[in-house]
Amino acid sequence: MSGGLLQLSGIVVDLVHRVDHLPAAGEEVETPSPLITAGGGFNAMVTAKRLGAVVTYGGTLGTGNFADRIEQQLAAESICVAGGRRIAIDQGTCTVIVDRSGERSFISYHGAERRVDAAHLESLSASSYDWALLTGYSLFKAESAAAFVPWLAALGTPPKLFFDPGPTVANIPKPALKVAMRRAQWLSANTKEAEIMTGDTSPAAAAQQLAHGREGALVRAGADGCWLATGRAVTHVPGFRVRCVDSNGAGDTHDGAFLAGLIAGHDPVDAAVLANAAAALSTTRIGPATSPDLEETHRLLDRNGITLKKPATGSEMAWMGITGR
Repeated sequence: MSGGLLQLSGIVVDLVHRVDHLPAAGEEVETPSPLITAGGGFNAMVTAKRLGAVVTYGGTLGTGNFADRIEQQLAAESICVAGGRRIAIDQGTCTVIVDRSGERSFISYHGAERRVDAAHLESLSASSYDWALLTGYSLFKAESAAAFVPWLAALGTPPKLFFDPGPTVANIPKPALKVAMRRAQWLSANTKEAEIMTGDTSPAAAAQQLAHGREGALVRAGADGCWLATGRAVTHVPGFRVRCVDSNGAGDTHDGAFLAGLIAGHDPVDAAVLANAAAALSTTRIGPATSPDLEETHRLLDRNGITLKKPATGSEMAWMGITGR
């Protein structure tokens, strides 16, 4: 395997419950349609795969019913798994509670996806990939951080590192966060996370701060799209208005779609447009890994009168075959 994207962050099984409202203490609420599906690190990489990128899972897999379900879903998406070692505990879970507005709350249990060690990371041959994707979930627990921090500090280029600190950013030990930030060519965060990292409430100013010393940064703002910073330039890339039923996994979809755009040869602005469209469509469906494919994403762009520039490279034939751009 060479080129493409290596997903470093672990996969969990999401247990998704739609409710009218979050229960108060002692209250019971019913869910009409519970959903059990791969989530966590699965979300971004399945997006990148559906949008044309070659993707490999570089995290750990456990032993048990949840791990078996994840293995089956990876195979269904034609995503390769690096290494063959299985951890002797099952995969972790995340109970996701989605209210009628589409907002979500989480209850997490960490399992095999956190059992990462130096031997596993060295076995990945990371230099054979163009890109690696890492989230803050791999850094805020001491066990996985102990493996990732020295490995990141010594990691050469390639791959380029795309880092999304995620909602755990305030809990990541500062030395670990500093190592990941120093190594990352690209950062992605939502407005709240960006404010935590920079102290700036302006998404444009936060994006510019986060982009300093690297290729660029994204600050995601839901339906308002995102702010893209490269060097001294900051661009607001507008979002798409859709009927949101479940925002779970939208940020992951944005990350995966943006990376797929860069891998296909698009410039960062067009990659951000593509990411906004894919993320918007993902919120119109129930579940965490609800990314559209490339054709559906381009239909949304077409309906909004948007035409992406032809990619600078022809490495991904899907872009040419589906859109003719």
